[in-house]
Amino acid sequence: MIRRTVVLFLAALLPLLAGAGQAQATGYRYWSFWERDGGAWTYATQGPSLARPSDGDVQGFRFSVSEDSADAAKPRGTADFAAICAETPPRDGEKRVALVIDFGTPADAPAGETPPAGRTACARVSPDATTADALAAVAKPLRYDTSALLCAIAGYPEKGCGEQVSGENAPAPGEENTPNPSGSSGSSGSSDSPGSSDSPGSSDSPGSSGSSGGGPSLGLVAGIAVVVLLGAAATWQVRRRG
Repeated sequence: MIRRTVVLFLAALLPLLAGAGQAQATGYRYWSFWERDGGAWTYATQGPSLARPSDGDVQGFRFSVSEDSADAAKPRGTADFAAICAETPPRDGEKRVALVIDFGTPADAPAGETPPAGRTACARVSPDATTADALAAVAKPLRYDTSALLCAIAGYPEKGCGEQVSGENAPAPGEENTPNPSGSSGSSGSSDSPGSSDSPGSSDSPGSSGSSGGGPSLGLVAGIAVVVLLGAAATWQVRRRG
């Protein structure tokens, strides 16, 4: 009976320890894609390669560490279409798309890299162009992985693509939405204008789990309770037979 109790105790303890290790890896470092609706940012429902903005739309990209779309950091800055495209006059047969590119904070950056200052750019593209086309017009070089996931905008970051990082590397609370003082505008076709990047998807961020809570999970608390109860049972059995 004692041996059986000990086996049950270990069986409950091992998954608990494994879960504790997995809890450390809570974020992914990637570019998220946003759309401006009035004065508010909303997480895009489709990727940049599928979205076809209209003339006058404002689209945004933000590089950050986040668990999923629910806690993804929004692009910073308040520049609207009129301000971003002020120096890019309309042209027949083309549309203008305003882009806000936020390279994130030092806490978001991969080791050894420093995020460039945030920028804006006005892309002048064909009427049927996608957001990815607009981005390519103003934000080269772009880097994609073999799954067509956009990994870098204007060469940033130099390495990595949607990699998983530990929770301790996540930005400090409140840091992700600090206003960005940089808001310079650029015209379409400028090769040195920082741009945006193809995000890891529209509604699907890497490792999306739908959970954004930071406290201990119900499963963890229940697991601890089971371990305590089994430990007490084992001790009682030993004393009873002693």
